[in-house]
This record gives sequence, C-alpha cells and structure tokens, in this order.
Amino acid sequence: MNLPEKVRIAILPTRIERLERFTKYMDIPVEIYIKRDDETGIYATGNKIRKLEYISLYAIKNGYDTLITCGGIQSNHSRTTAYLGATLGLDVYLVLKGKEPLTLDGNYLMDKLFGAEIKWVSEEEYADNIDEILQDLKDYLKSKDKKPLVIPEGASYPLGLFGYIEAAKEIKEQLDVMGISMDYIVSSVGSGGTFAGFLLGQSLFKLETEMYGINVCDSAEFFINKIHKLILEFNKLYPEYSNTEIQKDSIKIIDGYIGKGYGIPYEEEMEIIKVLAKTEGIILDPVYTGKAFYGMLKEVKNGTFKENSRILFVHTGGIYSIFPQKKHFIFTG
Repeated sequence: MNLPEKVRIAILPTRIERLERFTKYMDIPVEIYIKRDDETGIYATGNKIRKLEYISLYAIKNGYDTLITCGGIQSNHSRTTAYLGATLGLDVYLVLKGKEPLTLDGNYLMDKLFGAEIKWVSEEEYADNIDEILQDLKDYLKSKDKKPLVIPEGASYPLGLFGYIEAAKEIKEQLDVMGISMDYIVSSVGSGGTFAGFLLGQSLFKLETEMYGINVCDSAEFFINKIHKLILEFNKLYPEYSNTEIQKDSIKIIDGYIGKGYGIPYEEEMEIIKVLAKTEGIILDPVYTGKAFYGMLKEVKNGTFKENSRILFVHTGGIYSIFPQKKHFIFTG
C-alpha cells in the first residue's frame, strides 16, 4: 500500500543494530536490538522529522508560510520544526513553557540558530491554556497578512501519524531482509503520536510483535486514552489506511519510570546512558530514551519481557537535550 506524499528530508531508512556488547556487559537474558531513529539527520535527528515531513508538504501545498508549534525549553519537536522552517523557507513561531534560560544550550540554541521566533509562557499557562495561546498567536499572525499553520505538541495529530505508520512498514521490511522477527518493540511515549502511528502501521503492514510504550510524563492511563483518541480520529479522516479497529485495552503503556518529573533525570537512568555509550557508542537522552531504555531493562527483570526473547528498542533521538543535563553525569576515576 502506498502512503501519502511527503517532503523528503530525513535520512531513511534508519539502521537496526543488535546490542551484543551491552547485553553481555549487563548480563541480560534477552536479545536487544535498536532502531536508530537518532540518525534521521544531524539537525533533524530523532522521531519528529518523520511526522513533520508529511505535515510540511501539506503546509506547502496549501500555501501556508508560517509554522506555529509548542513544547518545553528543550523540545526536540520544536527544534525540528525550526530546522524544517529554515530548510523550506517557512517562518516558525514557537511557544515554549518555562522561563527563558540565561544561557543558550541544547535544542534552545538550535531554535535560535534556525531563526525561530519564541514566545515564553509559564508552566501553568501552558497546562491550562495552550490551545488558546496558539490560537491567539495564529490570529495575530493572520492580522499581519501571514498564513500560519498550527502544529500540536509533538506533531501528535492524525496527519503526523503517517510518520510512524511508515516506520512500522520500514521495520517490517528490514526484519524480513534480516530473516528475523521481534517479540517486542519498545518506545518512549511523550506525546503519543509516535506510538499511535506504530500501532496503526503494525496492523496495516502485519508487523507481528507486541508493542510497548514507556511513558516519560503524565500517566499510562492518560496516554492510553490519548493514543486511542488519536487512532479513532485518524481512522475517521483516513479510512483507506485503517484495516482494523484498535481497542483501548490492547494499548500497552508501562508506567513507573518518570522519576521526579518530566525532564528530570535520575541516577539509575544516567548510569545506563553511560554504559550504553561506552559499550556500543550510542548515546541516549535523559528526557525520553534514557528513561524508556532503563524501564525496558527493569521490565526484563520483572518478567514483562520473556527470557531469550528479541526486543527492538526505538531510539527516538534527543541528542541535543543531553547537553543542558551535563551536571547530572558523574564520572569517577
């Protein structure tokens, strides 16, 4: 089945690698593989570019000249949107939650380099009124004769789901060439769109595996409801790409690895990031993939994932957000 057209900016397909040295070092009774979506591009690194390729073509075809989106100070989605705007000649406005930092670092530095205009709002304003804030900004830009397109946080809305429907197809084709199957696929969940797309792609392209998400904010219940709602909205808008109804009780989100809060690292997570880096040369980030990867390993010990099974962990990027968290790394000797 052919998927809709898109802008082609990401470096695809991304690799699947087996983490042999890491699993031996950690004495883990499963085979762990990793899908390298951190390698979608130097500036586009991560999962958001897959979604934004579809959204960008829609914007261009419909005459939009400005992209508006939102996120945290170190939002990978906001950085990728800023990069796309600079690449495609579109203006970008970002609504970021929190206080403007005193220093330029990580994704925020990239936002500025790519020329994005930034509006700061408090955590409370963001939580309570982000939709109204985005609409007000859209109305203001329209009054200045701009044609702005609002992209929700994480590009998690129906059109963006095609990014990981396509990724599921890509994984199925790669595994067929490799001559192996995966018992489980595990991904971090921060806005829900990546996991929703995976579930749709799994069904559409007969990817035989169990899908697990590990939430890095909010709760498992919150994301089960959000993901199910996204899937229902997608099925209504794009019935030709939906061949089955995904039930809410089949969505598997594992809670318990957020720590003290979104974007706040903890010691066990940071240690795992260091071990993977030194054994495989792969760097996770402390906000999303570090917590999800650590959670996956704990769930192996807890028996959620069977011994001698194969697990594919999806590395959704985030390298730039590691730099503002450097104080949490402790090296001895």
